[in-house]
Amino acid sequence: MAKKGLRSWVKENWVDIANKKSDGSFPKCGRSGGEERKKYPKCVPIAKARAMSKGQKAGAVRRKQAKSNTGPTPSRAATFAKKRTKKT
Repeated sequence: MAKKGLRSWVKENWVDIANKKSDGSFPKCGRSGGEERKKYPKCVPIAKARAMSKGQKAGAVRRKQAKSNTGPTPSRAATFAKKRTKKT
């Protein structure tokens, strides 16, 4: 993966995969004012969201919901689960 830098990372189109709109699209990441959403946001770039399967999106949202998002800063949850190794 090429090194893009912080500027290009910030400029990516970030969306919230936890709160799908009724038309099937994703809302922009972040909340403004007193906006309420039914689930705590899980934000990923739109390119990554399109590449993820339905199960991967659900798993990422589940991991984000399982973290306790209390306090002044949000908790980070992995987008993809770590691969399991088989024990023999």
